[in-house]
This record gives sequence, structure tokens and C-alpha cells, in this order.
Amino acid sequence: MDAHPRAADEVAGLCRDLIRFDTSNFGPSGAKGEREAAEYVAARLDEVGISSILLESEQRRASLVAEWAPGGCDTSLPPLMIHGHTDVVPAVASDWTVDPFAGELIDDYVWGRGAVDMKDFDAIVLAVVRERQRTGRPPRRPVRLVFTADEEAGGPRGSGWLAENHPDLVADCTEAIGEVGGFSLTVNERRLYLIQTAEKGLAWLNLIADGTAGHGSMRNDDNAITHLAEAVSRVGNHRWPARIRPAQQQFLDAVEAALGVRIGTDDVEQTLARLGSIARMVGATMSHTANPTMLGGGYKVNVIPGQATAGIDGRFIPGHEQEFYDTITELIGEKVRYEVVTGDVAVETTFDGDLAAAMTASLQAADPGSLAVPFMMSAGTDAKAWSKLGIRCFGFAPLRLPPELDFVALFHGVDERVPVESLEFGCRVLDDFLDRA
Repeated sequence: MDAHPRAADEVAGLCRDLIRFDTSNFGPSGAKGEREAAEYVAARLDEVGISSILLESEQRRASLVAEWAPGGCDTSLPPLMIHGHTDVVPAVASDWTVDPFAGELIDDYVWGRGAVDMKDFDAIVLAVVRERQRTGRPPRRPVRLVFTADEEAGGPRGSGWLAENHPDLVADCTEAIGEVGGFSLTVNERRLYLIQTAEKGLAWLNLIADGTAGHGSMRNDDNAITHLAEAVSRVGNHRWPARIRPAQQQFLDAVEAALGVRIGTDDVEQTLARLGSIARMVGATMSHTANPTMLGGGYKVNVIPGQATAGIDGRFIPGHEQEFYDTITELIGEKVRYEVVTGDVAVETTFDGDLAAAMTASLQAADPGSLAVPFMMSAGTDAKAWSKLGIRCFGFAPLRLPPELDFVALFHGVDERVPVESLEFGCRVLDDFLDRA
């Protein structure tokens, strides 16, 4: 191999290497491989003269921070944060066509857990930074590179821990790019690139019903399981009213124009069904959601327990957090209470300013005729932690995708994979963007 490969030449190899680190995050049960992955990233940066700091929130739960401010960049400007995470959700190998941690290259796709979430962008960032550093091409302004642990569990041992315990390492950044956004959606042969400018807030709840314990053969009007079941049914069946934020409206306007149809708030998923599984993501951002996910109670069939519990995955629209919790309180009734197991803020910014203009220009330079469109994510990212430090966050991990690829379905999905051409495209866009950002 050339001693000084271009970013496009090495990005697929970097992605494959990263996938081969099994960084499965099991949530409360812990994770593995994050230290090794962080050390790999540090080594690749060190090869081109960029030093890193590795910090552990717990043993081997490592995140990395590196300052990239070579001579020639405008140090009077505040740093731009470029962030990614190294952990992935677990994968059951028997469900996959290939070994999910082998990083195989098949039919010009890189396969494996993390190929789209988000070792693809980790590799793009590494490849572009390495090439620019080797060839003496500084970014327009200083860049802070951050690779975190624990994003797939909400970040308490990664971005959240860094923001709380080491804010000095990143708080001088005013803007950030990371997942999930920058990928293409083909609508009537025109590519829209979706830039994340908002994401819903997080409310993982534990519903608790208390009642009177007793014998299963007796009448019992204070049955905890009955109270809980009724509450869970009301929550699960509740139809939340539409709450359309600016990012979502701009996305709908762009798709309406491309499709030539009117999209109503009540039939978003049906109207967008032809666009693949992104219809479900868009539908989920039209309102709050609260999905029952777990049930617990009782220990013997002939014993009425004194308590029963249920898990609820709640996500609220930016600006409407209190409305969400007030409605949950009303739905569960007097016999049931809730505890917030994990709660985090909604994130929202506007798609304007110099950074948004730089994203748009870089995409159009690489793909003339394309359109950059803001959208809201139904799930969460590390942007939640950075936003608490006043950092303006965007999802911008550029990928030009084949129209037939159901990209959204690959997030946390079986046979996760990314086209090599998409990785190379991402390198071109990010390289151009660093001259403009």
C-alpha cells in the first residue's frame, strides 16, 4: 500500500478494523471492548502526530478527546467538535448472514455491527483527519475530536460523564457534528440529505402499582396487577396529539414538494411508506410516544401480589416535556405512580448560520442538485450531553446511499452494512466541509 494513502483509500479498512473490536454495550450489565477501540483510534491519530487523552469513567469504559489545531487554522475561531461513539448494541451471531464482528467486505459493502451506527463515521473522520494532517492541510478552524463510550446506553459513562466531570475539555466548542444525519433519501430521483437539528427527549419510566396482597381464590378489589394492567393499557393506547416543530415542518415541506402530495399529520407513515422504514421514524417524531416495554409482578399463581411494575419507553417533543409528564400522570390514575429511571433533555437548534451553509455547500459540491433538509430524530444521541454545555449540535455524518437500501432499518438491525462508495463519498464531503466550517 502507498505509504501515504488518501482518505478514500483507507476508510473502508479503518471501518473494518473498528468493527472487529466487539464493543457491545449491554447497558446495566456493562460493556466490553471500548478501551481497545479507543486505543486503536488514539494510535491512528498518533501515527500522524495528533495526541489524545483517554479517560475512563469506570475501568475500561474509555472515551477519547484530541485537539486538532495545526498551524494554518484560524485559532481566533472557537473549536468545532466532531464526535462519534465506539460502542455498539449487541448482535446475535446466529441471526446474521456473516459474523457481526468480522468486518467482512462483501459485494463492495462493509458488513458488521456498527457499520452504520456508527463506526462508519468514526472511520470517515479518522481517514480525513489523517490525510489532511499528512498532507499539511489544516481545517479552517480548530477541531476537537471526541470518541465516546456508552452512547448506546444513554451515555452516563461516556458523553454525560465527560460533560459533567471534564467540561473543560470540550466546553470551548460552540458547535458540533456527529450522528445521526447527512445520509441521503431518494425521492422521485432527487436526493435529499437529512441533517439532524433536533431529537426527542428521553423518559424511561417505571410504573408501580401497589395493592393488597392476598390469596388468589378470594375477591380482591385492590389488586396491584389489575391496577397496573389498566394503567398500561391506557398509556399504550393513548393517541398523542401532533406537535410539529420547525425541523419537522421543513422536512415535510421538502418531501411534499418532491412527492407532489400533501402529507397530513394523521397519515404520515402511510404517505411516506414508499420511502421505506424512515416513515416510522418520521411518524414517531410527530408527537410524544410512550410504549410499554416490560411487565413484572407476582411470584405464584395462587398469590395476589402487593406490587406490580411496568417499563415505559417515553420520548417527548422538544418544548413539551411538562405536557408529556402531566399526561402520563393523568393516564396512569391514582392507583399507580411512576419513577423516572432514565430521563434526558430534548435537543433542538435551527438549520441556519454559517455551519448549516457549509454543510449544504459541501453536499452540493459532491452531489450537484441535492438538497439539505433538517429533520428530527425519534431516538437520542450524545448531543444531549453536549447541548447542556451550550454547544449547538447537528447530525451530519454524510453518506450518499443507493435508493434501494433501507438504511434506517439497518440501525441496530441484522446484517448491518454500509457501501464502500458511501464511505468514500463521506470522506469527500467531510474534507470539503472542513475548509468551510
